[in-house]
Amino acid sequence: MIARKRLVYNTALLTCSSLLMSCIGIAFQVWLVGRIGSAGIGLYQLVCSVTNLGATFAISGIRFATTRLVAEELGSDNSGGIRWAMGRCLGYGTLFGLAAAAVLWLLAEPIGFLWIGDARTVMSLRLSAWSMPCISLCASISGYFTASGRVWKPTLIHLIEQLAGIFLVALCLYLTPSGDIERSCAAVTLGRLAADVLSLILMFLAYVLDWRRHYGQGKASAALTVRMLKIALPLAVSAYARSALNTILHLLVPRGLRAAGYSADGALSGYGTIQGMVLPIILFPSCIMAAVAELIVPELTAAQVQQDGQTIRRTTRKLFSLSLMFSCAVGLFMFCFADKLGVAVYKSYDAGHYIRLLAPLVPVMYTDMTVDGCLKGLGQQVWSMGINILDSLLGLILVWVFLPRYALPAYIAMIYITETFNFVLSLRRLWKTVRECPSEPSAAVRR
Repeated sequence: MIARKRLVYNTALLTCSSLLMSCIGIAFQVWLVGRIGSAGIGLYQLVCSVTNLGATFAISGIRFATTRLVAEELGSDNSGGIRWAMGRCLGYGTLFGLAAAAVLWLLAEPIGFLWIGDARTVMSLRLSAWSMPCISLCASISGYFTASGRVWKPTLIHLIEQLAGIFLVALCLYLTPSGDIERSCAAVTLGRLAADVLSLILMFLAYVLDWRRHYGQGKASAALTVRMLKIALPLAVSAYARSALNTILHLLVPRGLRAAGYSADGALSGYGTIQGMVLPIILFPSCIMAAVAELIVPELTAAQVQQDGQTIRRTTRKLFSLSLMFSCAVGLFMFCFADKLGVAVYKSYDAGHYIRLLAPLVPVMYTDMTVDGCLKGLGQQVWSMGINILDSLLGLILVWVFLPRYALPAYIAMIYITETFNFVLSLRRLWKTVRECPSEPSAAVRR
């Protein structure tokens, strides 16, 4: 009962904070579009596609590995071993974060000139390199708070980070000449870098104070390093593959649009409209499902450790039903009011047009988030990432073949096909995993 109340409380807290941060983010995105234009947004999205690949390498599965490892220690009533588990996770995060920073810094020019095909991205890529250690260490500490049930701490820190980031980005853009896309993109990146550094400082202070208060000293559990690597490395390798495919996919979109007859800035503008303007609106309410998907991981992990199949089946059924009903309501609302949303948020009828085209896909996208969270909570993270890799590979092939011929309609169709493909395979895997859970809880649970 206590665990259920904690889950409800944390879900409500994370949902409310996510909604608040999403509202702030959307408002800032609207201002940013007005400040640097859709072409500037498109250029920044290309930089983000590369830095997201770097961040994937920096994290290398450590966020989920930390959550799973700490949840296992708590589920086994060995809370004293959490400090030792975290020492290994933070060391892992530091190593991969520094490696990602070095690679991104050294290869910024080849990536900008040859890979992206736009020299204006080099400055931003080099600035992004400094964020990599901050991202990896924050991911590990956030995983610790998720597993220990005190999500309000990283939630508050992320809110502070977002507000500070908006202020810093606005300040950097104020000092940047208007109309210079390269420097504007670099200014946004510099502001985000400063916010990442602030987030790391606050997150580390919160972590040190938390484990001293709740767990103190303790002995290390057996094979902690091996257990961490068994969770993190397979997830990391699959994440590398998916992120690399996604990066290539996003870099191919402007090239494909240019091949379809768009100008260079026109291609960036079309790509920026969908990726930087429409999808944030489509995914805005999904923070509720994202919160549930994140918080259900330690709960399902604990139930799995205790072999409590009844709890697993009841929880997954309820989550699936709730996410499906919520997402259908959101999709219907967006379909009916797409034009008004596009004009109200961006003063753009094109944005409203694409919101209506993507609105029927909302139930698939949102419910898939919940399914992925359940799979990770049941130790099926490698299967989940494998499905994601196939999804990305399919999307890459579709963009490569059809985008130069059919332009933006092909991009919309690709999103539909890949999202549906991912959802069907993930749901089948979850159904099979839940069916294989034991019908009766273990003796420890019955006691």
